Amino acid sequence: MNPRKLFQRLAQGHLQNVAFRDMVRLVESFGFEKARVTGSHHIFVHRTTRALVNLQEVGGEAKPYQIRQVLRLIERYELLLEDEP
Repeated sequence: MNPRKLFQRLAQGHLQNVAFRDMVRLVESFGFEKARVTGSHHIFVHRTTRALVNLQEVGGEAKPYQIRQVLRLIERYELLLEDEP
């Protein structure tokens, strides 16, 4: 899914049934980079804020509470969606 469309969907509160790969693409579109993977935990760090994001895949989907955490970080640090290539 297009990161911009996914972000609009999530901002409206639709946090269920979000494909894990789409969520990874979204956090990377906001400037996060994968730092490491430990078991099922995919840890991303933002290059300017030092904010950490932890995402776990369960049945091919991202966990809703982790999606809420990402949305709060985006709002708190006023992160902007980078233009798609």
